[in-house]
Amino acid sequence: MIELKDLQVKFGDFLALKGINVSINEGEFFTLLGPSGCGKTTTLRSITGFNTPSSGTVSVEGKDITHLAVEKRNIGMVFQSYALFPSMNVYDNIAFGLKLKKLPKDEINEKVMEIGEKVGLNEAQLKKKVNELSGGQQQRVAIARALVTSPSIICLDEPLSNLDAKLRVKLRNELKDLQRKFGLTTIYVTHDQEEALTLSDRIAVFNDGVIEQVGTPEEVYKQSETEFVCNFIGDINKLDDAFLKRIGLETDKTCYIRLENIYVNAKLDHHVDFGQAEIVDLEYYGLYVKYTLEADGSQFKIIEKASSADLYEVGQMVDVSLNVNNILQY
Repeated sequence: MIELKDLQVKFGDFLALKGINVSINEGEFFTLLGPSGCGKTTTLRSITGFNTPSSGTVSVEGKDITHLAVEKRNIGMVFQSYALFPSMNVYDNIAFGLKLKKLPKDEINEKVMEIGEKVGLNEAQLKKKVNELSGGQQQRVAIARALVTSPSIICLDEPLSNLDAKLRVKLRNELKDLQRKFGLTTIYVTHDQEEALTLSDRIAVFNDGVIEQVGTPEEVYKQSETEFVCNFIGDINKLDDAFLKRIGLETDKTCYIRLENIYVNAKLDHHVDFGQAEIVDLEYYGLYVKYTLEADGSQFKIIEKASSADLYEVGQMVDVSLNVNNILQY
């Protein structure tokens, strides 16, 4: 449905996007993920029309919209700051785009009330000023305003970053539910790997103005195509020569393994024995425990489900094993 082809964006002498090529399917929840300054927001703003590419094209359903005015693209936008009008009440904020289209008053009212109900805003909240609402409620207003004009695409630029951790988790689940309910093609920008993994149908991982990998959450996590992706997505161990020597692996490549792919005191098929290692530190997270182990000067981390019967203690020696096929090599 959406295709970016050889997209470049320059700001003066700075090349912010270095030839972006990606296709986004209709109805897909597609996330642009990466660290600050990597080009993900610049890409989003090129899709919505707030940036004009230096070269390349943005197409929607085969139509080139690269130079089409923002208001003619039929794309809803939710900004990081929400960009709500503080002088207006919630109702008028949501109705703003409909009024610009000069729709009849009765139709505007019907659409505002309907979308308010769908995003969980009641009639009393619609009458309030936006500064009387919580951060989570303000985010719902921003989403309602973006959805009320019935866009074919909605773009969200770090919409949860201003919220506390517990509310972020709650609202990202609501976001996914809303996206499914409306069947919208959704493009979501975030630097939060957990957010990207839990929300997305597919993820594009950005780094320094290029896309390093596009894939499902499972693909980018388990089959990271580049060293940058494997380090950026989740926790991972970089394996030193002493570790590799213990398992008999000879390679001139840089090797990594995910924490959950190293096992202690477990006899499993197709696993090689690493030998014994000492527990030197632990971090308790409730559902799981993250242990730091050491052997022959090599330090590495593992993750285990937390149950009182299985907790290990600092100083305890444990037997370590792993499947060599789970080692990522670059």
